[in-house]
Amino acid sequence: MSRLVDWLEDYVLPLASKLGQTRWLVSLRDAFVSVMPITIAGSVALLVKSLIAAAKTNLGWKTFAWAMQPLVLISDVVWRGTFALFALFLALSLGYHLAKNFEVDPITGAIVSVSSLAMSIANFTQITIAGQNISVRHAFDTKQLSTTGIFTAILFGSIGVGLFVICYKARLKIRLSANLPEAQQRAFDSLLPALIAIFGVGAINFIFQFTTGTYFGNWLLNSIQLPLVKMGQGFGMVMLVTFLIQVFWFFGINGLSVLAPILDSIWLTAQNVNITAVCGGNPAPLLWVRGSFDVFAWFGGAGGTLMLIVAILLFSKRSDYRTIAKVALAPGVFNINEPIVLGLPVVLNPVYFIPFIVAPMVNVAFSYWVTMMGLVNPVQAAIPTIIPPIIGPFLACNYDWRAIVLSVINMLIALAIWTPFVLAADKIADANSPRPYFTRQY
Repeated sequence: MSRLVDWLEDYVLPLASKLGQTRWLVSLRDAFVSVMPITIAGSVALLVKSLIAAAKTNLGWKTFAWAMQPLVLISDVVWRGTFALFALFLALSLGYHLAKNFEVDPITGAIVSVSSLAMSIANFTQITIAGQNISVRHAFDTKQLSTTGIFTAILFGSIGVGLFVICYKARLKIRLSANLPEAQQRAFDSLLPALIAIFGVGAINFIFQFTTGTYFGNWLLNSIQLPLVKMGQGFGMVMLVTFLIQVFWFFGINGLSVLAPILDSIWLTAQNVNITAVCGGNPAPLLWVRGSFDVFAWFGGAGGTLMLIVAILLFSKRSDYRTIAKVALAPGVFNINEPIVLGLPVVLNPVYFIPFIVAPMVNVAFSYWVTMMGLVNPVQAAIPTIIPPIIGPFLACNYDWRAIVLSVINMLIALAIWTPFVLAADKIADANSPRPYFTRQY
């Protein structure tokens, strides 16, 4: 095992460090984090509608459902203003963070990014009137601004802001002799770079449309986004990402942050597809999404470390380990694992390498196949990561009580995996403890 740890430390750790410092990846990660209020608000709107519908269908509370119709209508309004425009908000956030990390005007970066998205999606939509499909020109289909536009927002937001940054750094600015207020001076400094960036993206889209007869956003959706999302539903891909996140965490690197662009681009997109489908009254089409990792494997944080805390409190005889576990218990219940991961520590501790990697992978594998067999609903609502285990899966799976059962089973499996290593850690610590020195009595 020491050879494996050494190999990972020599080859994987430097790569993870470089990825974690790449400004584009950091910006993309921060962009997804920034739009979390939009995701949560849209998911709450979905959960409210689902709860009222379940009360009417399963409990027969028709009067209650009728009285709650204003709340349902409010939830629809909230949905249209949040989740239905997810790609638009993502483009705005990505442009801001890219410009900020490359030390140019972030507001202009956000504007350029949104403009780049708008130029890259179709400006017509189809409506059905009296059974006939009619094309409406100069209109955006809001579906393009939701889940179907995520990759378009990422690609063209990055291209547009990239051109803006290059031109800004090249000092392509309008020179004014007059002394202007700071805000106006910043706007004039960004004017020419923004114009070049916007026209550059416009030229790319015009050439593509002229040569192919289709919009770049539509081509990107069908050629890249959908295949990637489909690939993310494969068992091997899910297990690989789980393994890499745990390995990065073992070396003290936040694997969720390093791989956030991959996780969010593929599995958050899949989650948004599920949420949109369920909000429209359709079944969730995708099996494994971003929230599936959180609710089925990472209880207590990455590694399922809440069960490590429980194993220490139940079986460890060492007072120092038990003290750390008691301190880490409350944060662990809310899926905050830094106190136990860094305090015990688990990071770079060879004793805990195997369970830290294996426990989440076993939980993910078991949950994946249980979900595939239809024994539990796929995750179809986004919930805050601080929601405690058992409650979180119940809400994320749209009030499916079977998710509670699956979570309890997963926690017991993780506890069984962690326990032998907790006992082994006790023995190793006792063997390495200094023996008491007794002076000879005369």
